Amino acid sequence: MRIGGGRRVVVAPDSFKGTAAARDAARAIAEGWARVRPEDDVRPVPTADGGEGTLDAFETAHPGAVRHPVTVLGPDGRRVRTSWLGLPDGTAVVELAATSGITLLEVPLPDTAHTIGFGEAIAAALDAGAPRLVLAIGGSCSTDGGAGMLAALGARILDDDGRPVPAGSAGLGRASAIDLRDLRPLPAGGALVLTDVVAPLHGPAGASAVYGPQKGVMPDRIDLFDDRLRRFAALLPDVDAAARGAGAAGGTGFGLLAWGARLIPGSAATAEALGLDALLVDADLLITGEGRFDEQSTTGKVVGHLLGAARAAGTRVALVAGAAEASTAAFDDAVLLGDLAGTPEAAMADPLRWLREAGAVLAARRTAAG
Repeated sequence: MRIGGGRRVVVAPDSFKGTAAARDAARAIAEGWARVRPEDDVRPVPTADGGEGTLDAFETAHPGAVRHPVTVLGPDGRRVRTSWLGLPDGTAVVELAATSGITLLEVPLPDTAHTIGFGEAIAAALDAGAPRLVLAIGGSCSTDGGAGMLAALGARILDDDGRPVPAGSAGLGRASAIDLRDLRPLPAGGALVLTDVVAPLHGPAGASAVYGPQKGVMPDRIDLFDDRLRRFAALLPDVDAAARGAGAAGGTGFGLLAWGARLIPGSAATAEALGLDALLVDADLLITGEGRFDEQSTTGKVVGHLLGAARAAGTRVALVAGAAEASTAAFDDAVLLGDLAGTPEAAMADPLRWLREAGAVLAARRTAAG
């Protein structure tokens, strides 16, 4: 219900990568708004695009969901204590960011980082009897084509001597055969993969060329990493390496296609689970956001999807971002944390403080606008 005739405000940010989870960001922005306009009905709805925060979003959307602790092999060889989420209907949600993600690394490891832990968490969900999987694959740190994940599920990726290759991208350079005889089958209800990346596995628009630099691949080594993915793809000729999303998560999309999973847009699926379309119809304002707003933000990611959904509903939209590398003119209002704090570094040092301040600034501007 609206309080005292106030406005209804939906606060639905993505995570601010490496500084604030979506759940914390949504709460902080809402607190800042309420400080200035306590009469308004402010609803924090953290969301995600299949990356960091997806488990939080689905947990919010499904009362009764249960976290299942699991310890897996992290992308740098250290053990990681994490969890997968069991929904009330038995579906298991597994997040790559929480098992094999970039925030788990102290430094980039482009040659050796892997997705074994992601596969181990999937295996744990299967062992628990999950009839269906939802797999969120954003936030990766590796370019292993999903080979580590497949290995954790029973595949054997072998070198010329018939021995398992090392984990990571470097191992793909030695791969000569893949044995899928012991690969675990999909659960009866299948596996849906949440990703908003549309890149193919390899080539100039592929995983290495587009996303390799974010994972520590130097420009003069991109072709090497691309060749490794090509070599791996040649071992699975029945899987379409050019499929939209095959290059997601360093090629984990390709590995999941090889397993028989189906890729779907992550932002749209998460928004549907959260019932955001219905919330926007009755809202006066949507506040969305992310750590860095750039040209990719409006092409299928959370911010872009919600901007389109709000426009379709006739709802005003404001953006909160740490920094912007593209025009924010599509929004009715925008606040950059780096501007509020003085520098991006200052904002990152105390993100929740500046997220609250951003909420307060937006509320004050709304009051001034009448």
